[in-house]
Amino acid sequence: MPRDPLILAFDTSAAHCAAALLSGNQIIASRYEEMSKGQAERLMPLLEEVLSEAALTWKDLAAIGVGIGPGNFTGIRISVAAARGLALSLGIPAIGVSSLEAQAIDASRPIWSLLDARRDHVFAQYLRPDWDDEMPCLLSAREVAGLEGARIGPDALGDPAPAIARIAALRLARAGTTPITRPAPLYIRTADAAPPRDPAPLILP
Repeated sequence: MPRDPLILAFDTSAAHCAAALLSGNQIIASRYEEMSKGQAERLMPLLEEVLSEAALTWKDLAAIGVGIGPGNFTGIRISVAAARGLALSLGIPAIGVSSLEAQAIDASRPIWSLLDARRDHVFAQYLRPDWDDEMPCLLSAREVAGLEGARIGPDALGDPAPAIARIAALRLARAGTTPITRPAPLYIRTADAAPPRDPAPLILP
């Protein structure tokens, strides 16, 4: 009897390092650690721990799910680069999932998903019942007040990894009709900080 596809999902787009392993409809292993820095060093050991907890190896995976933001610029780049590298080395797809989608996974659609963007703004995305969703955008507090319809957030989601895994599984199942594209960082707005003296690694499209 064939085994359900195994999907390893992870996220470092906020002040955490999170991972979850999905088999069918069940999360069989997960880790969530709050941290404001150090995700780059912690991510791969964390993923190894999740696989070890389920007595599985990298070769057992059918796909990678990764959080693409919006969120912390550096954190997003860490996860997306790791997901692309793993997908290439393992010969499996990497599937990007936004924090806005993950937050609203169990909500009734249509709905506005909102995340705190600070300085009286939110990241927003209108999620439709047919999953043909609008592009995420940045809205002011005044614009949010004028939105019509149901809303979720801001910041209603704690550990995003299980939701990312579930959405990645849905997209993997629809891969025959909807091609999977390589994950890319979802920044929405430019960085606040000045650029570093040495340029950051380039993530190719």
